Amino acid sequence: METGRENLRIQKWVVAIGVCLFLIKIVAYFLTRSVAILTDALESTVNVTAGFIGLYSLFVAAKPRDENHPYGHGKAEFLSAAVEGTLIGVAGVIIIYEAVDNLLHPQPLQKLDYGIILVALTALINFVMGYICIQKGKKNNSLALIASGKHLQSDTYSTIGIIAGLALIYFTDIPWLDGAVALLFAGILIFTGYRILRSSIAGIMDEADKELLLKMVEVLNKNRRENWIDLHNLRVIKYGGQLHVDCHLTVPWYFNVHEAHREIDELSDLIRREFGDTLELFVHSDGCLDFSCSICTKKDCTVRKKPFERQLPWTLENLPLNKKHQLATDQ
Repeated sequence: METGRENLRIQKWVVAIGVCLFLIKIVAYFLTRSVAILTDALESTVNVTAGFIGLYSLFVAAKPRDENHPYGHGKAEFLSAAVEGTLIGVAGVIIIYEAVDNLLHPQPLQKLDYGIILVALTALINFVMGYICIQKGKKNNSLALIASGKHLQSDTYSTIGIIAGLALIYFTDIPWLDGAVALLFAGILIFTGYRILRSSIAGIMDEADKELLLKMVEVLNKNRRENWIDLHNLRVIKYGGQLHVDCHLTVPWYFNVHEAHREIDELSDLIRREFGDTLELFVHSDGCLDFSCSICTKKDCTVRKKPFERQLPWTLENLPLNKKHQLATDQ
């Protein structure tokens, strides 16, 4: 709940700063009449619109679960990121149109020194705000904040390119460079929009997050206990900042309910230490079978049916399988 409020607070700053930077770029455009600065300002309108959408999505995502939404409202963040990615792409297409028109009909520019200073200021502010959003988004598992941060930083990179182009125009007095610079960075915007849109669709469709799963596999292998004979049917789903993990844990068959639950608590504590408190873990405990002895490292087992042969490493391939693991010789 606290992370949701923090995400919301940061997004409010994103919206407020986005409005201010847009106004600065508009002033820079009227001073210079540069189409490159105009397209940068147009991209900032997307920042502002996306910022309000992100703010609303984080407000919805921060709501606690209820009867109609038993897994919470976190998926609203994926919808926000999808809209933001689409808006970035549309802005890129509009910028291409304006840039081509400028190449065909170049216009003389004015007061470029003032325009460069103002645009450089917006680039610096955007980069710092984008960095804060990305770091907080990763910490709080917020796709909306990460999307906002990447958008702000992509705006910074495009603005730096525009500044370089304006400086070149300032020293060379070649007007068509204005449209050429805008055209180049429109392509960067479209690519950034695609990446954000692709990531949000993956979240909406509950696509497996390979990077997240790989990190979890590494943590589990490094910290596995001898009573964790096997782990399988592992699934990880993101709901905004909330992480839901389902798995089956195989423990010695003779453990009573309390002993089995203690092992589940150890597993839960391990995952929470590594991935944060915004996590729900559902673990089904299984009792081991005779073929489990071959991969069981438990030294004090008094009911072992077969000698230990080797430990099977948990991998991205075998952990999601819905069956207990065993050696090929036991199958």
